[in-house]
Amino acid sequence: MASLASFCRLARRHRSFMLGAALVALLLLAAALSLVWTPHDPVGLDIPHKLQPPTPAHWLGTDSLGRDVATLLMVGARNSIAVGVIAVAIGVLLGVTLGAIAAAQKGWVEELAMRACDFTFAFPALLTAIMLTAIYGPGLLTSVVAIGLFNIPVFARITRGAANAVWSREFVLAAQACGKGHARITLEHVLPNIASILIVQMTIQFATAILAEAALSYLGLGTQPPQPSWGRMLNEAQTQMFQAPQLAIYPGLAIALSVLGLNLLGDGLRDLLDPRLARARS
Repeated sequence: MASLASFCRLARRHRSFMLGAALVALLLLAAALSLVWTPHDPVGLDIPHKLQPPTPAHWLGTDSLGRDVATLLMVGARNSIAVGVIAVAIGVLLGVTLGAIAAAQKGWVEELAMRACDFTFAFPALLTAIMLTAIYGPGLLTSVVAIGLFNIPVFARITRGAANAVWSREFVLAAQACGKGHARITLEHVLPNIASILIVQMTIQFATAILAEAALSYLGLGTQPPQPSWGRMLNEAQTQMFQAPQLAIYPGLAIALSVLGLNLLGDGLRDLLDPRLARARS
């Protein structure tokens, strides 16, 4: 409890962390609120009132189909978070497992795992999404799978590098001398000691996933109509850039602030979870 109180005290003094936490909290609040309430129907069309400026009825105006822009941004936040959570979860579950096994087994197992990661890196999320779209068609699932597959080698490499450093520590050698197996040492000693590194990387990959989802939706490979998406809002705003530039500004600003918030949060967590800082707090 004292350690948690000390962490909170230091976190309140870390400006980047607090700014990132505030932006992420705003993103989560908008997504959570959209589950129970939105100003208007996100898929409802109102052509006679298209391209309206901000009014009390439409806080951020309407788009070219008369849809409320504020509602589209709220529901788009929900879709972006859903893609980010699932894609990062795929990367963590499979990538951390692969990296931990590679660090524990060494030899040909480690070499095979790392070469598999190198092969996966040759297919970035965009290229993977194009291949999946050709086979299964575009959609939200395509974005999730493409981004999740790209996350696997990222987490595998980070886990393997951090775990190798822990495997050379004295307490791990002592655990081996006591007869503990590789699996038990990994679960009881290695993963807890690299958890902070993985948490920071999760926030970074979450930001990357939001940006990738927006890019895929912009290209028509991600979220499909009538479901709102920040990337597709940018795509649809192209034809009204001079007539209604705010239609591109609002989703672009939402993407930028979300990515900025997650990156600042990750940088702050990296500073706060640094072992040297932890010793300073004790």
